[in-house]
Amino acid sequence: MEGRTGDEHFWDDPAAAEKAMGELKALKSRYEPWKELKAKIDDLSVLLELAVDAGDESQSAEIEHELEDLSRRYGKQNIFELMPGEVDKNGCFLTIHSGAGGTEACDWSQMLYRMYLRWAERKGFAVEEVDRLEAEGGVKSATCRIDGDYAYGYLKGESGVHRLVRISPFDANARRHTSFASAYVFPVIDDTIAVEIRPEDLRVDTYRSGGAGGQHVNKTDSAVRFTHLPTGIVVACQNERSQIKNRAIAMSMLKARLYEYYRQEKEKENERFAQEKKDISWGNQIRSYVFQPYTLVKDYRTKAEVGNIQAVMDGDIDYFIEEYLRFAWNNARA
Repeated sequence: MEGRTGDEHFWDDPAAAEKAMGELKALKSRYEPWKELKAKIDDLSVLLELAVDAGDESQSAEIEHELEDLSRRYGKQNIFELMPGEVDKNGCFLTIHSGAGGTEACDWSQMLYRMYLRWAERKGFAVEEVDRLEAEGGVKSATCRIDGDYAYGYLKGESGVHRLVRISPFDANARRHTSFASAYVFPVIDDTIAVEIRPEDLRVDTYRSGGAGGQHVNKTDSAVRFTHLPTGIVVACQNERSQIKNRAIAMSMLKARLYEYYRQEKEKENERFAQEKKDISWGNQIRSYVFQPYTLVKDYRTKAEVGNIQAVMDGDIDYFIEEYLRFAWNNARA
């Protein structure tokens, strides 16, 4: 009877019920593929046993094909086991900043930003741009929110400096240039994780958001910038015309940034984490993208590399993401 009563009152709190249903869906999405994989393995074992008992070699090609398919599916599913963190399953915010280099760097920032947007599109994730600072040739900085299962888990290893080498389209002498841009990924924090923000620690600035001009210019101070005084963390949102909405998005970003900040501060006590932070500091690139004199994308942490740079720039970066997850998992247990 108690169970029934609980079921009857399940939807009394719609927000809690929706959250529980979301968690159930996520668990099923993790469990069902493993269940199906096990069933396929059992079927293949029976087929192999029958073929061996009958001395029938005609099934060998089919068995080898099925085994390769199972191996591929196992590798794909096993990636989720490499993302056990408290917030790995959450969505994330992604911020791209251009480095030194003016127009070159801003163009590279825009290319890198596009790469991640295309990756999110491939995954079927929802993307909402939160803040964007245009500059000659591209963007000085851009921030978006990516919502989808394990978006943060996938992208957390992308934080760091990304280096571009190419013949500059902006150089009349067609010389080779090197440009830098940084990516920073931090998780979307839900209500189950407490992040304390005291009002006295917060400075709030409002200003007019930028636009395309004419009727698109916002004539009110709807854009919002929060500065967290103890840490110096600054977040801004100007995507919405409503200041209330911009405040809500900016607060969500600030909570996410503070969660990541305090997590890193705690982990700095670990020598291995300190070394990893050194590796991704400004000026120490995690990955290079070379267009000329040859084409190559290389990750300096995992040594993973591919020659099809156009596919990478179109969002085909799962190989690098998965190699980093394995690398981080192995290092954490070394």
